[in-house]
Amino acid sequence: MEQVKITFPDGSARLFAKGVRGAEILQEVPQKIRKLAIALKLNDRLVDLSTSIQDDAKIEFVLLDQPVGMSVYWHSASHIMAHAVKDLFPAAKFGIGPAIDDGFYYDIEVKNPFTPEDLEKIEVRMAEITKSDMPFVREELSQTAAIELFQKRNETYKLELLQELKDGVSIYREGNFIDLCSGPHVPSTRYIKNFKLLSTSGAYWRGDEKNAMLQRIYGVAYPEKAQLDEHLNRLEEAKRRDHRKLGRELELFHITDEIGPGLILWQPKGAIMRKIIEDFWRDEHLKNGYELLFTPHIARLNLWGTSGHLDFYRENMYSPMMIDEMEYQIKPMNCPFHLMIYKAHTRSYRDLPIRWAELGTVYRYERSGVLHGLMRVRGFTQDDAHIFCREDQLEQEVLRLLDFTFFMLRSFGFENFDVYLSTRPEKYVGSLENWELATTVLRKSLEKKQVAFKIDPGEGVFYGPKIDIKIKDVLGRAWQCSTIQVDFNLPERFDLNYKGIDGQEHRPIMVHRALLGSLERFFGVLIEHFAGAFPLWIAPVQVSVLPITDRQHKYAQQINQALVDAGFRTKIDDRNEKIGYKIRDAETHKIPYMLVLGDKELEQGNVAVRKRGKIDLGVSALTDFISMLNTENTTRK
Repeated sequence: MEQVKITFPDGSARLFAKGVRGAEILQEVPQKIRKLAIALKLNDRLVDLSTSIQDDAKIEFVLLDQPVGMSVYWHSASHIMAHAVKDLFPAAKFGIGPAIDDGFYYDIEVKNPFTPEDLEKIEVRMAEITKSDMPFVREELSQTAAIELFQKRNETYKLELLQELKDGVSIYREGNFIDLCSGPHVPSTRYIKNFKLLSTSGAYWRGDEKNAMLQRIYGVAYPEKAQLDEHLNRLEEAKRRDHRKLGRELELFHITDEIGPGLILWQPKGAIMRKIIEDFWRDEHLKNGYELLFTPHIARLNLWGTSGHLDFYRENMYSPMMIDEMEYQIKPMNCPFHLMIYKAHTRSYRDLPIRWAELGTVYRYERSGVLHGLMRVRGFTQDDAHIFCREDQLEQEVLRLLDFTFFMLRSFGFENFDVYLSTRPEKYVGSLENWELATTVLRKSLEKKQVAFKIDPGEGVFYGPKIDIKIKDVLGRAWQCSTIQVDFNLPERFDLNYKGIDGQEHRPIMVHRALLGSLERFFGVLIEHFAGAFPLWIAPVQVSVLPITDRQHKYAQQINQALVDAGFRTKIDDRNEKIGYKIRDAETHKIPYMLVLGDKELEQGNVAVRKRGKIDLGVSALTDFISMLNTENTTRK
């Protein structure tokens, strides 16, 4: 009997009969792994547990407590959902149904949009399918055979996908349902135990508004009911924190069709918060050796031809406009302007590094289907900066940037991060030697700062590798904000030089970086992280002064003016309302502090202090209260 050698993750190896399946090997491993295993890594390739192993191989079982395991689990759940939809809506045609970061979705063509009642019916049918314990069976077909199969099933979208596949076409069957899929999947439908269909919305096929509008159903599933309940509770909390809802309720910003989707109108409270954030940003940049720039909103189109953005980025740029018979472009990024400022003077090695920063507003075309409040917009202000340095200065600049980035993020209350080193993509410019140099510097800098990071293969930008830092909010969600990108390409394209110590011309290295990312997105993350209850130092209104009766109005004005003179943002609520109503209103608007002023406070010249969250701090002298606010402002807690 022929045998194959199977090597396990701990380096141990055993002989098994040739053709052994992962499910059979699973019976020989510890019970903890048997309980959680749902798929297999065969020589680092994800496959089903039912896969027959014909040659010596390294294997690792994919477990449900791993991210890749949950991805397989959710992908299988999406198939079961599609199966249920097909049973209930036989004319349905299917697009794609992937796992996503926190569940799954499927895009489906049906005659009428799904209703909440439809989702309930689909859930009932899914429960029947899971209880029937139908195996997921993989079949490999030629492209021709697969096309014939899906033509018979009138699956228009699957046929479009098949036109792009040459080799390795596979389908999965569970009962009478068939889907085009590369897999892998859980062994059978019974593995998908606890699920919930969350919502439905329109989604253009392949995200292109020129294509048909399909119906997208979102769902989630977990092995344990407690996990599902926790997830659903987290979703409810996310709804409570939704920046679009809170932005409207707290009068921070709004978006209107009359202006246009993806374009933000900042209301006074939101605007004052932006000023506070921007002032802090500028002050800290000046402390860190940066100079500030301002650049125009438009420039001649050929500027982006020189930069290469027309070749790599044109689909995200708006159509040019004609001015004096020349094509002009509204700017999608600030980089070319900073390059032209560099070229305005002769530079020496003594001038480097040069650090330039700009809060530059840019405009990018985002499809309407992906616009999302402040998180995805068409006009936004970038926390942008560019550093021009010599090769021998590059590592030190990256180390400085890492310190500066984490200082800025922690100043706004963020302490948890996911950090990625993104390497060379398939489509890139520049020499392999420069790519290797830049990637090595980024990696060594992260290691020197003892920053835990993961490699994100092929996700660098076309001109260089990058470090991406995602901030994690109070719900554990990761948001892309900060980035550090090394660029050898643009200095070459714009022919940037500096005179070296040897008297010869040399090319500087350019570093692109954003600490907060776009101010719009960062603001949205702040709203959701704090649920609108901002720390004192950035709260739009810091203190609400609440006179109980008309007798305290003059005293309230004196208190309010003293606070304003001390540099605080205040509001007097002198409406003819009961004090309980005024306090509740201040709580609703999430004002950090309330000063309640009655006859006793007036007579004694004190203030009764309440802190947001229904916390009574008692009576205080105004000077002591101001001292407390100053301490809290300074520590930014």
